[in-house]
Amino acid sequence: MFASGSKLIPDLSKLDAVDGFNYRRWSQRIMIFFEQLDLDHVLLNPVPIFLVITTPMSLDADAVTTEGDGEPDAAAATTVTAVTAAEKYAKVNKTVRGHLLSHMSNKLFDMFHKERSAKVIWDTLEKKYGADDADIKKYVVGEWLRFKMTDEKPIMYQVHDYEKLVSDILAEGMKMCEVLQANVLVEKLPKSWSDYRNSLKHKKRDIPLEELVAHMKIEEANRLKDKVTHSISQLSCKANLVESGGASGSKLKRTTKKGGQNQARKPKPQKTANFKKPGKPKPDGRTVKCYVCGLAGHKAYQCQHRGDRQHAPQLNVAENNDDDIIALWFLK
Repeated sequence: MFASGSKLIPDLSKLDAVDGFNYRRWSQRIMIFFEQLDLDHVLLNPVPIFLVITTPMSLDADAVTTEGDGEPDAAAATTVTAVTAAEKYAKVNKTVRGHLLSHMSNKLFDMFHKERSAKVIWDTLEKKYGADDADIKKYVVGEWLRFKMTDEKPIMYQVHDYEKLVSDILAEGMKMCEVLQANVLVEKLPKSWSDYRNSLKHKKRDIPLEELVAHMKIEEANRLKDKVTHSISQLSCKANLVESGGASGSKLKRTTKKGGQNQARKPKPQKTANFKKPGKPKPDGRTVKCYVCGLAGHKAYQCQHRGDRQHAPQLNVAENNDDDIIALWFLK
């Protein structure tokens, strides 16, 4: 909106160019603009007759003849009035024509830019695109029937798109009660709203579209609130898990720290015992001897003369009267 004197005039900079399919809404918006500027009479009223019988020209006071009594000639006064009105109309016509051409698609602009009368341009557009057209009606009804909501977009954004389709149908002169508009909207809800849709179907009272939209707005706000609460709860659980995992990890680091009391040590691999037969020569021809007694035939850990073998069991032989040998094991 911008101010012109004491009037607030709508801004037409964001008005879409007319291309034939959007003529109804375009014509309504641009007509509102002309009404606020008091220029709509150029489009609504027939072309004045004086434009046909007079030609705009500039007149001065000497051009007006006077009668014998000093009064201006009636014919001359009429001519001055007609010329003034014609000049004013030409100026208004130029302004209206400029706005019409400035808000047309390139195809329509090429068709109408040579026409000098704004009234002729408007009437031609009205006959071509403003009359009842069965194809346009089929198109807007098809868009309304094919419309379907999804879970990827906010519900209220899609509700506004649905309301626009309904307004397009009503603009084409087709009637539709609000209860039907609301019931069709309920059927177009996405899968995540199945429970909500079923609850509305069980209501005994018919809900008009305006009331349904207000109710859906509250429902969407509650759903968003529950979603945020659930997300916060999940984040809190994850934070607790991370904290507990970090504590156990720190404890593990302390136990495995070098020089610590609880340092974890890897078990050393045990060497496999390599038993060799007594007296078996080595590959170089030497005989294995005991390091304790110096005798061959056994190794040091097998020697009976070792100090740790002083209490080892020994075999003693005794003779009995029957000359039977009895082997007795005893400890010294």
